[in-house]
Amino acid sequence: MGRCDSCNAWNAIVEEVVDAPPVGRGGGRAAQGGGRALSFATLQGPSDSTARRKTGIAEFDRVTGGGLVEGSVLLIGGDPGIGKSTLLLQVAARLGASARVAYVSGEEAIDQVRLRAARLGVTEAPVDLAAATNVRDIVATLDAESGPQAVIVDSIQTMYLDILESAPGTVAQVRASAQELIRIAKRRGITVLIVGHVTKEGTIAGPRVLEHMVDTVLYFEGERGHQFRILRAVKNRFGPTDEIGVFEMTDGGLIEVPNPSALFLAERQGDVSGAAVFAGIEGSRPVLVEIQALVAPSPLATPRRTVVGWDSGRLAMVVAVLETRAGLSLSGRDIYLNVAGGIRIAEPAADLAVAAALVSSVSGVALPADTVVFGEIGLSGEVRGVTRSEGRIKEAGKLGFGKVIMPARRARERSKSPRHPASVEGTEVTRLAEVVDLLAAAPQGQRQPVSV
Repeated sequence: MGRCDSCNAWNAIVEEVVDAPPVGRGGGRAAQGGGRALSFATLQGPSDSTARRKTGIAEFDRVTGGGLVEGSVLLIGGDPGIGKSTLLLQVAARLGASARVAYVSGEEAIDQVRLRAARLGVTEAPVDLAAATNVRDIVATLDAESGPQAVIVDSIQTMYLDILESAPGTVAQVRASAQELIRIAKRRGITVLIVGHVTKEGTIAGPRVLEHMVDTVLYFEGERGHQFRILRAVKNRFGPTDEIGVFEMTDGGLIEVPNPSALFLAERQGDVSGAAVFAGIEGSRPVLVEIQALVAPSPLATPRRTVVGWDSGRLAMVVAVLETRAGLSLSGRDIYLNVAGGIRIAEPAADLAVAAALVSSVSGVALPADTVVFGEIGLSGEVRGVTRSEGRIKEAGKLGFGKVIMPARRARERSKSPRHPASVEGTEVTRLAEVVDLLAAAPQGQRQPVSV
């Protein structure tokens, strides 16, 4: 075409090559077999180091692997009211000192965000606010030369593309909106933090492919009755997974907790039966928490099994092994298990601590106040070794614990570390029955007979 229909100018039309068809539209050269050949590269060759932008919040930077990567997309999920918007507004305020940051809210008006900023004391932070839900407008803003270097989208379930007829929050809208934000983030090198709603099961709402599309998936979790909040990484292309950051919710926002073990054990009473201190590993950090168990006679035909902070199926297995391999009678009793502090434990190394708490509750014998327990239990009643035993023991020694009940170490582990730290006395066990014998060997006035 020689003449433009809009401005009537001659030879003014220029061909524009589109890298990808618009979302939701079919056709294209690939569908017609007219694609271009790919150019491959080898595994060897120079590569740019991953540039990270630290937020200044140490616990947040720990979970993300050392800071935010330019051009990365992070998805943060959590229960309603747990503090996702509070956390990200604090991150935006700290990040604004070194980068241009924008906060786009699709759920709240600008005045509502300002009220939260006033409560957090970050009103002077250089953060640009906007209330928008149209992804096309957001992408146009990010694509400008003076656009932000980091943007927070709260939340992805409120965003929509006008080329789709479905309502915001549907599977098609969530997937298409996220794809547009990811595309502009990769092309412009913008760090995008997306807030995602969760379902009643605790998983992020929308298509599961949303978690595959982003670079990092973080879950912000915690019990409403506790002031502790846990930021957990379940996926991270630029750092370790299963890393956690611990925060404390206060009237002035979230405060970092550099030593979570001391915080989780702050209200512990060491002379009560049915309690055991577990030395666990969360990501790269050893964490000590208290496991509480209560075993009581049940008036019901089917005894209760109530678990908070641990896997109920794992508890059923430990109870079965205690009954079959250690001779304890627990079938006609109610069992209540709680992980104090509102943290959730997922690793099998907590089996031995749970078993010790159950045996202590049944026998009435309190574990020594300076004892920690860890180890995995097998179905045949054996106690299996776990990873990073020395790190767990060192953390226990730092907090003043002098004894540890742990699995017997293998010869290779003994050669690497022939002895425990001088301040900690280790008791190695190979069978679950040995733990029962240890608790039964208390002074006569402190124990009750164990039902077998």
